[in-house]
Amino acid sequence: MAVSSPFKLKVHDIMHRPGQMRESEVDITLTEVMGDGAMTIPVGGVIENDLRLESVHEGILATGEVFTTAIGECSRCLDELKLPVEVDFQELFLYSGTEEDDFTVSDEQIDLEPVIRDAIVLSLPFQPVCSQDCLGLCPDCGVKLAENPNHAHEQQVDSRWTELAKFKEE
Repeated sequence: MAVSSPFKLKVHDIMHRPGQMRESEVDITLTEVMGDGAMTIPVGGVIENDLRLESVHEGILATGEVFTTAIGECSRCLDELKLPVEVDFQELFLYSGTEEDDFTVSDEQIDLEPVIRDAIVLSLPFQPVCSQDCLGLCPDCGVKLAENPNHAHEQQVDSRWTELAKFKEE
């Protein structure tokens, strides 16, 4: 039986054998973008997984550490940003799930994609910054404030006061 996704792992050798365990390292190259916020793991990005699969009475307990690199841009200055991602997960794949959202062993395989996707995407920052003291961009002209910290503009006159400014000129 062919494994249709790199996230699907065969577990027939440890099924229904409580106490049996298997450790492995699995590298997965993404064929689609993971994440849809400010930070994503791009197509071709590699997810390194250190996995431990344990057989228990109810199913297969999958424990792992995931390592990858997310790419995005700083939410303040818009510079490109590469962020190392390290997350842990642990999930029980049941032989017979009773709830709709239970993870199950299906065709002697477990599908780690939703577990790994949730672990990675939930760990990504909502508003990533290149550094905590990033000054961002000037809201008027877009100059990067870190490169020109003394940047200033003449103070704009509120348009509601234009008639009074005309009066002052007369």
